[in-house]
Amino acid sequence: MVSSEHTSKQFDSELEAVRARVLQMGGLVESQIRLAIESLISGDVALMNRVIADDHRVNAMEVEIDENCNRIIVRRQPTAGDLRMVMTVIKTITDLERIGDEAEKIARMAKLLSQKERLILPRYTEIKHAAELALDMLHKSLDSFARLDLTCAAQVVRQDEQVDEEFRAIMRYLITFMMEDPRTISTALEILFVAKAIERIGDHAKNMSEYVVYMVKGRDVRHVTVEEIEREVLE
Repeated sequence: MVSSEHTSKQFDSELEAVRARVLQMGGLVESQIRLAIESLISGDVALMNRVIADDHRVNAMEVEIDENCNRIIVRRQPTAGDLRMVMTVIKTITDLERIGDEAEKIARMAKLLSQKERLILPRYTEIKHAAELALDMLHKSLDSFARLDLTCAAQVVRQDEQVDEEFRAIMRYLITFMMEDPRTISTALEILFVAKAIERIGDHAKNMSEYVVYMVKGRDVRHVTVEEIEREVLE
């Protein structure tokens, strides 16, 4: 009996360590996005290079956490809620790694844009606003994972519609910009790649929130409507 309790405590400790590591990875990814957007707006090339160089840290954390989850599955053979938690972690770190890739992409686009003539660059007000929305989604999705907060998770899914609308608005603005001055086409396309990266960050944050609903409720809510997810949360 004592041995069984000891094993159970060890298992709980292993699960908690993995959860904590996911949140650390999430914090690093949040920082990468903030720095990438800051470098874009400020034109700080050193900061751009730092974001690009630090992407390997995100990749390394994904591999480490994934290996820990595989080890838990093999040694502990978790079932029910514990298994759902491990599966949620595996899926979440995949999305976090991809968000890290999008942050790197923003930094690379920022480098290209920093070499352009500043006078022909459109303002970044809309980009900054969209990035803040996407970052808020990511922060809330990590918070919902940490606290198993389904209400927060549902809010993130709803917010994804806002980020999508921001992307469409930026695209319309850039099309107008290109039509007014065709010389700006290559510049506008690079900014569009940044906007698309931000939109993808929102998509990944939405995925992460849906995994939280699965972890708590045991129901896969991917590919269902926002209203269905909200109903699931209230039940």
